[in-house]
Amino acid sequence: MTQTTAHNRRRFLMGATGAGAMLATAACGGGGGGGGSSGGGGGSSSSSSSASSSSSSSSSSAGNLPDPATAPALKTFFNAKFKVGFTADPTWINDAPSQAILIKHAGSITAENVMKAQTMGTSAGVYNYGPADQVVTFAQANNIAVRGHALLWHQSTPAWFFAGDRSDMTAFRALVRQRLETYITDVVTHFKGKVYAWDVVNEPTSDDAGSTYRNSEWYQIFGDSYLDIAFRAARAADPDVELFINDYSTEDPGKRARYMTIIQTLLDRGVPINGVGHQFHISTTYPSAAQVQQALIEVEAKNLINHVTELDVSFYTDPGSCFANQTGCQTGLVAGSAAVTTTLRAQALQYRALYNVFAARASVKSVTTWGVADNHSWLTTFPVTRLNQPLLFDTAGNPKSAFWAVVDPAFVP
Repeated sequence: MTQTTAHNRRRFLMGATGAGAMLATAACGGGGGGGGSSGGGGGSSSSSSSASSSSSSSSSSAGNLPDPATAPALKTFFNAKFKVGFTADPTWINDAPSQAILIKHAGSITAENVMKAQTMGTSAGVYNYGPADQVVTFAQANNIAVRGHALLWHQSTPAWFFAGDRSDMTAFRALVRQRLETYITDVVTHFKGKVYAWDVVNEPTSDDAGSTYRNSEWYQIFGDSYLDIAFRAARAADPDVELFINDYSTEDPGKRARYMTIIQTLLDRGVPINGVGHQFHISTTYPSAAQVQQALIEVEAKNLINHVTELDVSFYTDPGSCFANQTGCQTGLVAGSAAVTTTLRAQALQYRALYNVFAARASVKSVTTWGVADNHSWLTTFPVTRLNQPLLFDTAGNPKSAFWAVVDPAFVP
């Protein structure tokens, strides 16, 4: 999948998230933005960012930082707690500085796009495993576990899944079900023993408070039974791999309640599910660590594993309109400015608070950031192009204040 396609994928996702997150923040007395698509503190509103806010500049620290050579390997530092993961496709596993970061720090790797059906499912029974196999080969060569993402996602379903005559819906459903079961069986079998966990269904939850399930084409055809079909096919293909459901804005109580309803329904029907994924695309100001912790606690109550699957901490807290139609977006910060320094400090404190929560919860078995370093993040161009540095490593691959805040409780950002 091309970088442009990946950008469009996230564009759709966060367009939905922004609206839901805005409601969540308003309920908390806030003023827009919020979980799933939000970012850092403050700033004036603007529908476009200034040219001076280029994302090409190196993400500077909030102050003097320790020598990068002294940075502990994250996979070792958190080894007793959880796997430390990053998302990367073939371009980034071969890119400096991403490759060096992955080799030193990654205990887990998630293919950003190349394990999705839009890339692998060329046509019924025909597969393009090449790019995903490259990620797996790199991971195996460097003793990195692989997390599969994602077997079924409504935004990455090739049209051939739904091709056919719908005049007889019973026959049509049987045809589409056979395609889905065959696809999942073949893909999971191909990666059997190479992938430790799969996001089986991605983003099935509605952003609308009046509905539990997202009104995707899968839901329109099968109702909620499409989740059962997907999970059961995955389990039949690999009895040992961990199976996850995954969604965004789980820090929002309303969205999370609908998500938990879906999960409980699966459990009540005896559907094989091992854990719950929380994307946690968040900001420096929202959500609080307590809100994140509550999402984890509610999963623990169901005796399931927690995975943090797509973590990043944006500079900006934008209203829902910014994600829907790119209006009302905060003005991009200027590289090297005092505002960037202040925001990097806030980001470091947010990361510290979150990792403290993750490390304290025995149910958290994997924490993955959506990207490797600030030289490659979807947030530099979404929802508008502007300076954004949401990860633990800067554009040169050096540990940021956020990194040091996570590994050293005495570090002052």
